[in-house]
Amino acid sequence: MAAVPGRVRGRLGFGPVGPRRRRYTIGPEQLGSLDLPVGDDGVVIGVDEAGFPAVLGLNRPSAYDIVLVGGLWTAQVLVLRAAATGARIAVETGRAHAWASLARAAGGSGCVALHEVGRVPPLGPSAGSPVLVVRDCGMRPPPGRAVAGPWQSVLTLLPYLGPAAPAPVEKASLVGVQRVSPDEAAEAGRLLRLPADAVRALPALADGATLWCTRRGSRLVTTRATDAETGLLGAARRVD
Repeated sequence: MAAVPGRVRGRLGFGPVGPRRRRYTIGPEQLGSLDLPVGDDGVVIGVDEAGFPAVLGLNRPSAYDIVLVGGLWTAQVLVLRAAATGARIAVETGRAHAWASLARAAGGSGCVALHEVGRVPPLGPSAGSPVLVVRDCGMRPPPGRAVAGPWQSVLTLLPYLGPAAPAPVEKASLVGVQRVSPDEAAEAGRLLRLPADAVRALPALADGATLWCTRRGSRLVTTRATDAETGLLGAARRVD
């Protein structure tokens, strides 16, 4: 069959044939000169003291337990940003009224669901549908039915460091500490093996500031809300 004049010749299923140019290759000695802007994968929770974004990887193929000793405002900002990445959020709480407006703002898709304490059902997390469970159960949260596992992280919110706090703090992979009393700061320093200057700084942290700690170190992060987050949650605050 003769070709139709003016019609672009193509390859079945692959589109038209592109221009032919000589391939560009580099040698091993040139690899060190490449600078690829590859960042971390996760939720941007704020900026550190140097002004760099701080990213929290919530969606993981392994269990991940987080404890936040702080206020409801910071926890809710994290929930909004996690939901924006496609995670499903299950909030286990005894104060559903404090979460109701956020759940409504998330839309009718059910990406943020509220449950009574001890009533979180199996959530079926997967790589394509990760889950974040938020346990807002007061100072002495009971054992939860929804535990951390593959593609299901658990964030436990504690309003302050009390007698029941050491167990969840010592178990957690990541602990965030907001402004606390000097006695609580000393306890946090003992539990998290913080340097003396970090312990002294904890009682004076600004609203929205969190010292995030792992077993390898700590990082002070300030969470700044977007206009939409401020409109829904108000200004940053440590005390609810």
